[in-house]
Amino acid sequence: MATSTHKLILAFILLISIFTSQVHGEEECQADSAGSCVDKKAALPLKIIAIVSILITSMIGVCLPLFSRSIPSLAPDRDLFVIVKAFAAGIILATGFMHVLPDSFDMLWSTCLPETPWHKFPFTGFVAMLSAIVTLMVDSMATSVYTKKNSAGIKPADNETVQDAEMAVVSAPQGHFHGHHHGSASKDQPIGAQLLRYRVVAMVLELGIVVHSVVIGLSLGASNNTCTIKPLVAALCFHQMFEGMGLGGCILQAEYKLSKKAIMVFFFSVTTPFGIALGIALSNVYKENSPDSLITVGLLNASSAGLLIYMALVDLLAADFMGPKLQRSIKLQLKSYAAVLLGAGGMSLMAKWA
Repeated sequence: MATSTHKLILAFILLISIFTSQVHGEEECQADSAGSCVDKKAALPLKIIAIVSILITSMIGVCLPLFSRSIPSLAPDRDLFVIVKAFAAGIILATGFMHVLPDSFDMLWSTCLPETPWHKFPFTGFVAMLSAIVTLMVDSMATSVYTKKNSAGIKPADNETVQDAEMAVVSAPQGHFHGHHHGSASKDQPIGAQLLRYRVVAMVLELGIVVHSVVIGLSLGASNNTCTIKPLVAALCFHQMFEGMGLGGCILQAEYKLSKKAIMVFFFSVTTPFGIALGIALSNVYKENSPDSLITVGLLNASSAGLLIYMALVDLLAADFMGPKLQRSIKLQLKSYAAVLLGAGGMSLMAKWA
């Protein structure tokens, strides 16, 4: 599953690279003039700073949860971990609603696009809805395939033991399974049902984050507006750090081997810097206000928004709040709700700059 997902991510990045290298046939639509803010020579050092700073903050954010085992209070079975995870889920939810979705609406309703069909139908909402449904399909089918794959070869005599083990994992408080697995399950033992869900969630969430990270980086790298780049770099650093914390928490619960954890950390950390570098390289041919660019990036943003919103609400928030650990404690629920609102509120505030 991990290998196929990362092949899909590489294919997506390659597709973006091919497309953006060809988007030069149409002239850029003349949007509002940015005046003296447009300075290609002054923008380049800011973009280099953006690549380095975003790479560092992304790595810090996604790695923090992975090193939390050394801090007893941040272990996956502790209340603080649940609260921090709720905070990160709020950030991912706000990213979808307050950053990615509005950007898609702006692009697909741009005056640079023809009235028909782009101003006659809400394509952003439609594509986001389809994306959420497709994410549900992938989520469900991947879980089924992964479960069958890891249940293959189990002897009939072992079925009762396996079912008992899986029921124990599902009924146990979230996070307690990790003490019995210590990394990936052995080849002779099936992986618990809850652990399978954590692994699917981590993979699908990373895919959604990678999609919008490349698009964000591409837009930043292609822009020469210094007035926009300066606040955007700071906002993206915070954005990537906290979004990385959410993904890192999912990777931690997925109990992957060290090599798979490293691959997932690498892909998350480099996608936005890669997008910025790609935007810089193609800044002479990539026209961010050309119809082709607006349509492609707008549809990608809508797809990413639907995926992120689904993952935040269904696989992160609903799974935790309806799980046994939070259901047993109203006090912990209230703390977690406060964390969700704090994370969503903070990321919503950043929408003013990014």
